[in-house]
This record gives sequence, structure tokens and C-alpha cells, in this order.
Amino acid sequence: MSEPEITPPSESSISTNPNERGNANLIYILYLAGLVVGITSIVGVVMAYMGKDEAPDWLKTHYRHQINIFWKMVLFSVVGIVLSLILIGVLVLLFALIWYIVRTVKGMQALSKGEPYPDPSGWGF
Repeated sequence: MSEPEITPPSESSISTNPNERGNANLIYILYLAGLVVGITSIVGVVMAYMGKDEAPDWLKTHYRHQINIFWKMVLFSVVGIVLSLILIGVLVLLFALIWYIVRTVKGMQALSKGEPYPDPSGWGF
């Protein structure tokens, strides 16, 4: 019997490897769980900082996006808490919550398709 010929993986099959996306997907899940258990968001951002250096370029966009989500949410939360003294902060916190969920879900969708995140440093939805 002859052994089957083994061909090296193509560039496109490497970029859609589900195993390399697992860490980034776990971070998105931790971010969503952070809405209930706050500490998981901190664990997620630490994992994003650790994974961003050795990831392929398309996946680095997801890690940058995840890091930006975390720090922008911290900024929105601080501003919202301070502005809660004059009651407008409740609206800022509500907006921040919606923004956080939308950005996280959009990131998960792009990751599941094996695509880079289009604008990881953007402020909008």
C-alpha cells in the first residue's frame, strides 16, 4: 500500500482554522459573561493582550478590537457614573451597554466567518 500524499495547508485554510480562533471566541464569550459576572471581562482583556502577538494578521484585528472594546467600555462607564450625579449618566450607561453588546456580537460574527474585524479602533457600532 502506498501512503497518501500529504499537501501543506493553503493560506486560506490556515486563516479559517477553528483552533486558532478558539481563544478569540472565548474572549468574546467572556466579555458577554462580564455583563453578569464583571471579572470575566478583565480575564478576557488579559487573554487578548497575551494572544495578540502570535496571532495571524486577520486575527490580530479581533484582538485589537477586543482590547478597544474593554478600554472604551471602562471610559464610558466612568463618564456615565460621574454624569449619574446629574441623571444624564443613566442614559450614557445604557448607551454604553448597548454599544458593548453590539460590538461584541459583531466581532463574534466576523470571527465565525473567518474574516478580520473591519474597523477595530472605531467608536461606532
